[in-house]
Amino acid sequence: MTKSALQIARAAYAPKMPESLKGSVKIVEGRKTESIADQADIAKLFPNTYGMPLLTFEAGGAAKSFPAVNVGVILSGGQAPGGHNVISGLFDGLKRLNPNSKLYGFLGGPGGLVDNKYMELTSDIIDEYRNTGGFDIIGSGRTKLEETAQFDQGLENCKKLDIKAIVIIGGDDSNTNACVLAEYYAQKNAGVQVIGCPKTIDGDLKNEMIETSFGFDTACKVYSELIGNIQRDCNSSKKYWHFIKLMGRSASHIALECALQTQPCVTIISEEVEKKGMTLDGLVAEVAATIIARAKEGKFFGTVLIPEGVVEFIPAIKKLIAELNDLLAHHEAEVNALANNDEKRALVAKLLSADSAATFASLPVAFANQLMLDRDPHGNVQVSLIETEKLLIDMVKAYIKKNEPALGAKFQGQPHFFGYEGRCAAPSNFDADYCYSLGYTASVLIGEGKTGYMASVRNLTAPTAQWIAGGVPVTMMMNMEKRHGHMKPVIQKALVDLNGAPFKKLVECRNEWATQPSFVYPGPIQYFGPTEVCDQPTKTLALEQKK
Repeated sequence: MTKSALQIARAAYAPKMPESLKGSVKIVEGRKTESIADQADIAKLFPNTYGMPLLTFEAGGAAKSFPAVNVGVILSGGQAPGGHNVISGLFDGLKRLNPNSKLYGFLGGPGGLVDNKYMELTSDIIDEYRNTGGFDIIGSGRTKLEETAQFDQGLENCKKLDIKAIVIIGGDDSNTNACVLAEYYAQKNAGVQVIGCPKTIDGDLKNEMIETSFGFDTACKVYSELIGNIQRDCNSSKKYWHFIKLMGRSASHIALECALQTQPCVTIISEEVEKKGMTLDGLVAEVAATIIARAKEGKFFGTVLIPEGVVEFIPAIKKLIAELNDLLAHHEAEVNALANNDEKRALVAKLLSADSAATFASLPVAFANQLMLDRDPHGNVQVSLIETEKLLIDMVKAYIKKNEPALGAKFQGQPHFFGYEGRCAAPSNFDADYCYSLGYTASVLIGEGKTGYMASVRNLTAPTAQWIAGGVPVTMMMNMEKRHGHMKPVIQKALVDLNGAPFKKLVECRNEWATQPSFVYPGPIQYFGPTEVCDQPTKTLALEQKK
């Protein structure tokens, strides 16, 4: 296999770790935990894994001997930079516990556990993937582990390989499934531990114990480089407005972080749209106001950042989508049997409530059609398939032509969607270190016999040696939400905090960025050089933890 010069150099990078993981580890139990909401319901559903204490690792524990253990690892859901380093850290940690331990990778995501598709991950294989992007070492998938038959089949396959622990590397839904699996195996006294690791570039798997999900740092730096490149072009040609949609279905963390890094003219934050109770027309008018103001100063160019899930935060459309999700869950076959979109829209309109039917009828036809697309495995609309950036360009253009005819002809919009570009990038030094530490932390949790925990590494704006490793019970993050028309326990997504320092920084600066020459050009990720260039965390983390 041909390797680039960067691949060869990165293979030699030795990830930095917290001091507490470098020798014998002492486990310190903290307070007993409870779920973030719906405590009685969650406690009833998870009697064996609810209420467990927080765990913190400290250096200098008494030396212990650990038996060899076979462990399975699963990559679940969409890719995120650093997944290979989680596996590398897990492998090295298991070998540190006992050199005879083995690590098996289930292929193609959670489905590999059920279908018994696996490979043993040896040092020769692991060494080829250290500090690389992607999930190609074993592949990923979106199979949901939620059926008893799946749990039983997975357990049977684990017994064949004498696997005593499973590590599931995934986002909120994947770790919810991990928690359900841990509870089921604990209930059956099956002898199989389940540990989770927090992955998602969206950044919405976070709380007091999970300061950030891995991959967020790298993805935002990749997107910010691209935005910066576009802004440099924008500032050169001076004739286009670039509408840039960024990943972030349920939260606007990516859009906010990229805004803080690049200082665009307009940044839409979904959570703010919802708080203001904005309509789609109101959002269009707000974006257009900045474009008109710049045009009157002779500036017919700029950038607009758009979270991919913003339509779900416009109250009337959010209500419509919620009804559509339920409606399509119960009438999917009936709707899909119709010959064309006109017939589908007509049927859907009849089944909706009066308010939602009116909202549905008011939407541009192409947009309404996109809202009827097949749902994802969790029953939600696939907002990444909705071309919000093109919709806003068309609506802003129509608004300007109607309200400022003299300026309308000079408005030219260019749509972009940055998604896959950031998911498999070579991890930044931050993510390489963070992910390796998460994997190593998972190995310690396994050695200590824990289950139903997520690996946690905190204090992330400090030097790596001062990071704090430990474990957090997954049930602590849960609440009850409606999925496929039924209430289910799920990890609560962390939305942008409108009272938090990162958003307040955007509010403080947005007027200046809208009118003054404020573009920032971050450039590509730097892997070698001064610490302040190579190892800095996201601006979100820096602002959140600023003393």
